[in-house]
Amino acid sequence: MVKTLKKIAALAGAVVLSATMLSGCAKEKAADTLVFGTNAEFPPFEFVSSNGLIDQYDGIDIAVAKKIGDDNGMAVKIENMEFDSLLIALQNGQIDAVIAGMTVTEERKEAVDFSTPYYVAKQVMIVKEGSDIKKAADMADKKIVVIQGYTGETCVNDMGYDYEAFKKGTEAVMELVNGKCDVVVIDSATAAKYIGDNEGLVIVEDDEAFASEEYAIAVAKGNEELLAKVNASIEKMIADGTINEFSAKYAEGSAE
Repeated sequence: MVKTLKKIAALAGAVVLSATMLSGCAKEKAADTLVFGTNAEFPPFEFVSSNGLIDQYDGIDIAVAKKIGDDNGMAVKIENMEFDSLLIALQNGQIDAVIAGMTVTEERKEAVDFSTPYYVAKQVMIVKEGSDIKKAADMADKKIVVIQGYTGETCVNDMGYDYEAFKKGTEAVMELVNGKCDVVVIDSATAAKYIGDNEGLVIVEDDEAFASEEYAIAVAKGNEELLAKVNASIEKMIADGTINEFSAKYAEGSAE
């Protein structure tokens, strides 16, 4: 009986040791994975594809995220969620960083730390051919649609115009295609993708109304170690032209 108890105790100890070792391995593996949050409804920056670069996700931002992982010897995982949930998920520790065509703003800088900007963008208007909207002021009495949480919504709100916000860019553009709105305010690169996919739409620019903006990666406040790794990779990609290559590649391609 004593021998039996000793054997059981030994086996129990072995199980505990094995579990501890496995737990340690799991933690080590997790530490080698960089989890980016995104909103895969914003081509050419992020979108769902049958031939995704990381799982089913592809786009400029996904390529940038993968390169950051490669540069730091880390696997990259993408968590797709609504744009308005991204910073909350970051602050709660659900994700390590946000890459989602996110504009650097003073308000956001109070909640998170931003990387070196990797893309300069601006807002434009998508209208139907023959529209009388030639500048932002012409939207005053029109039905305006924006993407919820993105810079276009902020711009239109600051102008004092009424608008309707959609969670997906495709939904916003289909409102215009189907004649349910007069104009969509959206990022220029994304606008170019949508007019390429939908005949009869054109882009209207107004540089006086829409200032340029910078996209950057958000990390949790005070996460200096990750921020340094992200910045080193981004600065390298800017210097060697990799960012421009990604931009050109996805501007020419099409989201599936």
